[in-house]
Amino acid sequence: FLLLSQICIYLQWSILRACCSKFWHISDLHLDPTYHITEDHSKVCFSSKGIPALDPGVFGDFLCDSPYRLILSAFSYMKQADLQPEFIIWTGDSPPHVPKEELSTDVVIDVIANMTHTIRGFYSLVIKPGLRLVSLNTNLYYSPNQVTVNMTDPAGQFQQKLEKVKRTRCTDHVYVIAHVPIGYLPYAINTTAVRESYNEQLVKIFRNYSDVVQGQFYGHTHRDSIMVLLDQQGKPVNSIFVTPAVTPIKSLLEPYSNNPGVRAYLYHPENYGLLVSFYLNLTEANLEQKSDWKLEYIMTEAFDIDDIQPHSLHELALRFEQPQSKDFDKYFNHFMVSYNFSLTCEGLCKTIQVCAVHFLDQETYSQCIAKAGI
Repeated sequence: FLLLSQICIYLQWSILRACCSKFWHISDLHLDPTYHITEDHSKVCFSSKGIPALDPGVFGDFLCDSPYRLILSAFSYMKQADLQPEFIIWTGDSPPHVPKEELSTDVVIDVIANMTHTIRGFYSLVIKPGLRLVSLNTNLYYSPNQVTVNMTDPAGQFQQKLEKVKRTRCTDHVYVIAHVPIGYLPYAINTTAVRESYNEQLVKIFRNYSDVVQGQFYGHTHRDSIMVLLDQQGKPVNSIFVTPAVTPIKSLLEPYSNNPGVRAYLYHPENYGLLVSFYLNLTEANLEQKSDWKLEYIMTEAFDIDDIQPHSLHELALRFEQPQSKDFDKYFNHFMVSYNFSLTCEGLCKTIQVCAVHFLDQETYSQCIAKAGI
């Protein structure tokens, strides 16, 4: 039955890929150029910070950032898939997780400066008539960023981007991309990725301009998740997608990681009808010493929803809240990019996940957590 189901999904994917505009979304490559196989597992990669790698293979290890061969396999698969995308979203984080004093970014910054004409790390561009992409520099708002503490509008981004969205209100639909997402983290209670004051401002802006902003696309968390922005009356007004990472790294204390993942969207400027995720089973790839990227899921098929617009995701999120929800179990497995089917998320774990999907501002999120008796 499982094989037949997979065949049906692949056939549907083959038909759909020929009908619409497409774009890829890839994030968090985290190349670790020091990665190499050695008998001393504590020296496999700098990114493990001296902790012995678990089971290192040619495509990586779950305690290390990406070897070059893993990243190359991801891009090779994207080329092989031959989607003929109109554009590719790349939401950042390419260096390894090493102490900053061991990492020089001077050359990288110089190269980017020579290739682009961005101001303060944010910009917008017209993808095609009727569709504008707005790239935000949410690293300005990232909680560990001490440079922007107590600044009301770092680099003037709120004012400048707000003016840009206002001017496009009658002419363009807008896709927002950034690295660090808005909202609350789905794996840490009462924790926003961006500083909470900035999160409140961003949520307010996206509520006010939900008629223009048609979708938001982020990375950073390394996991696969969704959020649904509700307006002040509780109506779903925006779909938000956080793409999984290519790097498989996790900390030693984390109970799970993620398999490497990339994703594609089929879209029209006024909406996006399909989200398709692909992944590499890292354990299997290392055993066979060859990469075999596969279709992981098509969101509409996996969850039996019509599309991935706000209303559909809102209804799906309500189903997540039900006791023993099979939909939530499936969502959590995709959250880990099929890392371990035996792991479950119940109690506090599920509450944090469900509240993060539906409630992006401090007031409603706190109410959700309190309602669960936590």
